[in-house]
Amino acid sequence: MTSDDLMTDKRPLLRAIFDAAVAAAHPDRILAGHLPPPPRGRILCLAAGKAAGALAHAAERHYLDGGHIDPARLSGLATTRHGYGMPTKRIEVVEAGHPVPDEAGMKAAARTLELAEAAGEDDLVLVLLSGGGSANWVAPADGISFAQKQAMNKSLLRSGAPIGEMNTVRKHLSRIKGGRLARAAAPAQVLTLAISDVPFDDPATIASGPTVPDTTTLADAREIVARYQIKADDAVAAALNDPRNESCKPGDAAFARADFKIIARPQESLDAAVAVARNAGYEVVALGADLEGEARDVAAAHAQIALKAHAEGRKLAVLSGGELTVTVRGNGRGGPNQEYVLALASLFADTAGICVLAGDTDGADGGAGHPTDPAGAILDQRTFAKMRELKLDPKAYLANNDATAFFEATGDLLMTGPTLTNVNDIRIILVDP
Repeated sequence: MTSDDLMTDKRPLLRAIFDAAVAAAHPDRILAGHLPPPPRGRILCLAAGKAAGALAHAAERHYLDGGHIDPARLSGLATTRHGYGMPTKRIEVVEAGHPVPDEAGMKAAARTLELAEAAGEDDLVLVLLSGGGSANWVAPADGISFAQKQAMNKSLLRSGAPIGEMNTVRKHLSRIKGGRLARAAAPAQVLTLAISDVPFDDPATIASGPTVPDTTTLADAREIVARYQIKADDAVAAALNDPRNESCKPGDAAFARADFKIIARPQESLDAAVAVARNAGYEVVALGADLEGEARDVAAAHAQIALKAHAEGRKLAVLSGGELTVTVRGNGRGGPNQEYVLALASLFADTAGICVLAGDTDGADGGAGHPTDPAGAILDQRTFAKMRELKLDPKAYLANNDATAFFEATGDLLMTGPTLTNVNDIRIILVDP
């Protein structure tokens, strides 16, 4: 058996580690135990994000198939990414744009606010959130057009700003984010159950915190726009200076009957991945579930750990989560996971005995917003062989932010399709000296 064959054999293990992380956060597995008993009135389910369709499906299975409530008392609207819908009976599912919002998301957000405003004191507004909710629920602040909101979102995505800072800006340009959905639903009881996709599980950052208090300010949003040199047209600049667009703060009456609970965390998915690697006989270095930073810089730091272990003859798995960023300087295609693996392609430079998988647990890493977008990429001896055969220079592709084209050529894109959940990224380096 050649070294190429040995490395190819690691691909099923890489995928098993990744799949364990995804499974730990799937709505079918995690939601039912957190659902409350029915209220005196109705249950109005409002969901957003990449897991929204699966969350709505799981909620219906619990309440309807379990006989907990008369079907007439359950209704709602779930807004999810294109291709991430699920069949439902009472909760309508709408597919909308992500990462760039589209008109379907704008219409769904407007309907969501209308449904919340119609909720009564005896009703339960059950808000089911997951990553992607910020793009799915787009409700531009007064004076901002949909096209202006889209353009601002594209600029934020290309800026290299971490998700918390992007959402600070989004919250101050919205009629639904930053606690405003809870304000619309009052005086109904509001319970938010969320799958966290953000570092440190900040409730105000998940889907831009539509049902929780926000401590960031308009001044914070303006500072972020200035620091990343994001071009904001006159209407957006005016909105960020308008006191009426300040988000809902702690102590607001909107939160008197609002509760929030995280039902899946990136750390729990990383723990599931660690367990699979250990069971396969690897010493594990788990670098945490909250990593942030430029993808190529993080890759360089992780490469040092792996190469040191390789030189020492250690059988090691280097695992990490979090959400990396890419400052786009070229005109290629890709996402932070693909860029991370592409950076390692030159750093490992044909080193035998090291393989890599990095993927977004939602099944989409960058891309054009299609269900067929890649989730990430894989690197092993097969990749190096293709690089030699095709005379590919990973550094040139990296300079153009064109990881997708590189891994299309080598055949190493990670294609999972919609996973129906989202707890950020899982990065795996296996060292087998």
